Amino acid sequence: MNFFSLFKRKLIYSIKKKKLIDKDNFKSTSLDELFHHYGSDKANLFKISGKKGHGYSKFYENKLEKFKNKKINILEIGSYAGASAAAFVKYFSDVKVFCLDINISNFIYKSKNIDVHGIDIKDEIIVIDTLKKIYNLNQINNFDIIIDDGSHNLSDILLGIKFFFRHLKKEGIFIIEDFKHPNYYEYNRNIDHILIDEILKNINEKKFFSSDIITEDFQSSLFESVEKIETFKGNLSDSDICFLSKKWII
Repeated sequence: MNFFSLFKRKLIYSIKKKKLIDKDNFKSTSLDELFHHYGSDKANLFKISGKKGHGYSKFYENKLEKFKNKKINILEIGSYAGASAAAFVKYFSDVKVFCLDINISNFIYKSKNIDVHGIDIKDEIIVIDTLKKIYNLNQINNFDIIIDDGSHNLSDILLGIKFFFRHLKKEGIFIIEDFKHPNYYEYNRNIDHILIDEILKNINEKKFFSSDIITEDFQSSLFESVEKIETFKGNLSDSDICFLSKKWII
């Protein structure tokens, strides 16, 4: 993504009228209802099309229950229109959601608890600079929850692990949505590399794998720091989600 395309999308985002959810009267204790209300495909039913969504809401509620009433920070990679970010703001009692997306011109929601950044995660220097900016302005030093719901291209999922897992707090959770898209779709398998489900198996078994993106040193770090890996099947044939829990002591 070139500089001018990113600049144009940021400009559109800055002038685009958005829905202020802080004054939204819709309330629910159900994350599925919140996902549905704001139009996220994480819901059981996708509001925009009326068809089945991925149905990830039940897994999110179960795995993230421990954060419900804590002060937390969420990093979301691939936010599109901001539907899930809006739902998280309404669901958690004290949360700040930091959204990274290559095309923030699609973003339609606004909140004092949502912070949006238009970046291409392939650019490691921009990623580092953006995270430094987030940390400095918000006086935080890592995230409780990191969600990768980006392109689902194999290369981008790998870069997501490489760039962002180290920024997860101890006892935090790293989530990858649709992690098996490279298994199902040729266009998502955009590089010659071991697939994500195989990587997860190797991390679980502490077995090194060949990769020009995830170095052996970083693999060793993952072996030591990942406490648990859980994968779940959603509503659709291509709905797969995984949760990597980070240990308290590494």
